[in-house]
Amino acid sequence: MATTRAGTLYVVATPIGNLGDLGARAREVLAAVDAICAEDTRHTRQMLVALGIERPLLALHEHNEGEIAWKLVERLRGGECLALVSDAGTPLVSDPGYRLVREVRAAGLAVSPIPGACAAIAALSVAGIPSDRFCFEGFLPAKASARRERLAALARETRTLVFYESSHRIEECLADLVAAFGADREAVLARELTKLFETVLGDTLESIVAKVAADDNQRKGEFVLVIRGCEDDTAARLLEGQRLYAKLAEHLKPSVAAKLAADISGAPRKGLYGGGGEAGG
Repeated sequence: MATTRAGTLYVVATPIGNLGDLGARAREVLAAVDAICAEDTRHTRQMLVALGIERPLLALHEHNEGEIAWKLVERLRGGECLALVSDAGTPLVSDPGYRLVREVRAAGLAVSPIPGACAAIAALSVAGIPSDRFCFEGFLPAKASARRERLAALARETRTLVFYESSHRIEECLADLVAAFGADREAVLARELTKLFETVLGDTLESIVAKVAADDNQRKGEFVLVIRGCEDDTAARLLEGQRLYAKLAEHLKPSVAAKLAADISGAPRKGLYGGGGEAGG
């Protein structure tokens, strides 16, 4: 059976750290395609050199994907086969590639997955938090107000939540998670998965905040947060009510703000009025 087929785009997952995690089929496809579309050609070239593979590289990232996708479709129509990779893990999972895959499929051409590493799934597999139903949220907004708004909307989500985060925002993100979900919410912080300094921290958001604050090394690298879904709907309603109260009380009388926050969130008014809203995010 041929390694590749003409006119096919191969979406190839690459290691998230340990190069040994690249499968034999992925190696064969990367070595056989006419060209490899890469998020960062310098990064991908280093990986290919380590594998002993030499193929033409094409830059495909969020800034140029829309304008070059049609050119790649034409190459596929002409009988070439191409591979799509990201810097690490599975393309399209918080990485570029969606527009290209959509254009290729719309053109009636084949898109074939070469599965492999994915940081979100790797973290979920070692977290010890329910994994039968989960919600992948990727990177939260960089702007604090937008991030807090997103987290507030997720406070009552019952599925396990999975987030990505960067080193320069991890402390701010953790603080916002505590405000939105509560300090006792079960969570795991997976850092530098499959790499030399891999760590997996649990068991509550409060304990993770303390460990990250106490160790500079725990603020370096790439992070995946796995957070247990909401089990106590009453507690989630109270958190949402407190958040709403804090916002409304900036413009309304406390009694009016508490009534509106209670009506919207379903939280008891007595848990909001009289200072209860101060705990909101």
